[in-house]
Amino acid sequence: MTESQNEINTGNGSAVDGNKLNVDVLKDLCTNNADFFAQDSSENGQRLYISFLAIIDVADSIWPKIQRIEEKCAAFDFDENTPGNGYRSFVSIVNRAIESAVQLNSNVILKRSKVLFRKSSVARDVESVSHLITSLDTCLKHLETLLSWSSNGNLFPDEVHSPVELLSHCEDINQYCFYGRSMGFQYCESLRNVLQFIALSMAIFSEAYYGQGSLLSKATSHVMTTTKYLTDPEQRARRIVNISQNADVDFCKAFWFLSESELMNHVPNVVSNSIAVSQIIQLPPEPLTLTVNGREVEVPVPSAHIGNKPVQVRLISYKVRKGMIGQAASTKAEPPSRGLLIHCHGGGFVAQSSKSHESYLRDWAKQLNVPILSIDYSLAPEAPFPRALEEVTYAYCWALKNHELLGSTGEKIVAAGDSAGANLILSMTLKCIHLNIPLPMGIFVAYVPTVVNFIPSPARLLCMMDPLLPFGFMMRCLKAYACPETSKVKADNNSDTESFEEITESDLLELQAHKSPTSETSDTMTYGSLPAEDDVKEINTEEGQKYMTEFLDKYVLGLFGQIKNYIYSDTETDGTKVPTLKHESTCSSTSIDRSLQNKVATLVSNLRGRFSKLLLERKPTGAERFLDVDRQSSMMDEFRFVVPKDPYLSPYFADDDDLKQFPPTRVLTVHLDPCLDDCVMWAKKLKYLGTDVKLDLLNGLPHGFLNFSLLSKEAYEGSKVCIERIRSLLDLDNLPQENGK
Repeated sequence: MTESQNEINTGNGSAVDGNKLNVDVLKDLCTNNADFFAQDSSENGQRLYISFLAIIDVADSIWPKIQRIEEKCAAFDFDENTPGNGYRSFVSIVNRAIESAVQLNSNVILKRSKVLFRKSSVARDVESVSHLITSLDTCLKHLETLLSWSSNGNLFPDEVHSPVELLSHCEDINQYCFYGRSMGFQYCESLRNVLQFIALSMAIFSEAYYGQGSLLSKATSHVMTTTKYLTDPEQRARRIVNISQNADVDFCKAFWFLSESELMNHVPNVVSNSIAVSQIIQLPPEPLTLTVNGREVEVPVPSAHIGNKPVQVRLISYKVRKGMIGQAASTKAEPPSRGLLIHCHGGGFVAQSSKSHESYLRDWAKQLNVPILSIDYSLAPEAPFPRALEEVTYAYCWALKNHELLGSTGEKIVAAGDSAGANLILSMTLKCIHLNIPLPMGIFVAYVPTVVNFIPSPARLLCMMDPLLPFGFMMRCLKAYACPETSKVKADNNSDTESFEEITESDLLELQAHKSPTSETSDTMTYGSLPAEDDVKEINTEEGQKYMTEFLDKYVLGLFGQIKNYIYSDTETDGTKVPTLKHESTCSSTSIDRSLQNKVATLVSNLRGRFSKLLLERKPTGAERFLDVDRQSSMMDEFRFVVPKDPYLSPYFADDDDLKQFPPTRVLTVHLDPCLDDCVMWAKKLKYLGTDVKLDLLNGLPHGFLNFSLLSKEAYEGSKVCIERIRSLLDLDNLPQENGK
């Protein structure tokens, strides 16, 4: 059993006893501190006194709930060797919060009599912990409701209990405490500063996005106030929660679009493995047929919503191999690989691309030593379901027929994806089963949503405290993909087969382009009649995009790079720059906080006047009014929508006969993932049907951790687990040699 599984295994008697001991220790320490400050008549002294009493009260309330939930956790596991589900995750989070409270109380006892003891600062910390444990107690109350709805180890309650019913129970959860001083407490230490940086960036970005006037004038006027988010975690928390609850999907796209600018494009080139090929290929929407068992199978050309558009893919390879499209002139080409990996990126169906995921794909390409074809499917809400599925299926079939152009013999083709991309890989497999198209020889999916809906499961409640996938963001992404507004969908059935859709200034600002933009200027090819290298088409960007990129670089890249410098150093191995993780002790929170403050100060002095040329307006959406006030209306009003029970949308609902045909499947997720229960239930269903399936659960990491594999030791180790699972599916060492070689 792995260390992460030991940490999460809280379903036995000894674990229960340990949790009871922690609660008792916390109560004793709080009683000690409360007695000390009872006689302190100052305002801060009374704040401390009241907060310690509040922690004692909630500790008495929380323990019986922990005990009742722990007694039933094991019934929902994949198997006894893989303990993990949403109930266990919440128990583990509560234990972490109690441990933090114990440590804080111990520190107060040690320092409360000293002259330099700052009661005002400590009072805010104690109040924060008090609110945190109180909110977790509320979460446990709702988990007990979910337990009463569940039966036979099913993490998805009966259909009688709708998402709306769950929301009506959960609106009393205080989310603000999860995004303030305690934000990220549940994650591994190497990622806490990174996640805090992302939350800070979200708050700062919202100031520019929702301000008045042009984009850059908004940035100039609001950047003066962004230091408040560094110095006042409570204001940052309020802003983030209200953004999550009120900002529309366009804001989600805009914020996640940061990874499509030079912000993330620099990172793989600096700290990731060097690769020989990172080539965009445009596949024109032309008729495509496959010969299967002597008969012709016609592959549907993508046509939903936006008409006939090219399908964009990226070929990534650590080595140049013979036959690779666009590499005909290479004199160092190696023989074709016997394997090929088809990949789909995550991004909530609405954002990101193969480029934003290249940070870990480069490492995968080197470690697996096979070409990777990553599919840049069209994005919602402009291209909602089933457009992305059509494109992924088409690109997969094209790869089956033209694997030699990708530097592969096609003997072992495996499909992999994370998050939304993993959902598309599963749906594509179902589509291939129905079309009688050869399936991938193995499937690897990471933190996959197998039910595209806010299904009432315990793990889905984790989005109430998730800094990367907050509740409102997740719901809007699901709605944009599965139940789009007709005004967002741009139908264009008369389009011809362009080689590349250029990103215009309007597309950039309004984020209406159905493709994820790319920043390369020389790596785009159109597959047609096997073009030569001189057919590479250069991408000309608009002047507005240039200024937008500069803005994003200044606004976020500097902060991101500062964190990266604290976590990584570079060493040379055989002339190749590789990432080396620094010792954790060098990544001090104080140093990073100081550096962030310096970066913001520099930003304040440099942004003025720098972008006066750019006068790009954004129409108000109405959400601006709510970003700095508590929400008055119910979230149920917005999220009361019905998602069709389509297996192509939610693979969990596929027929058993179809699921029995699935190839060997490897599922990996994390204990703190809002999609954890989706993964557990999917793996349990495949196992029940006799399919070859294995489940891995990692501890301390967030949903989407692969994108942080260059910034965190734990995330990098998690990526290595993914590589091992994919390598086992490829199983190239056991393929029979050709011609006795």
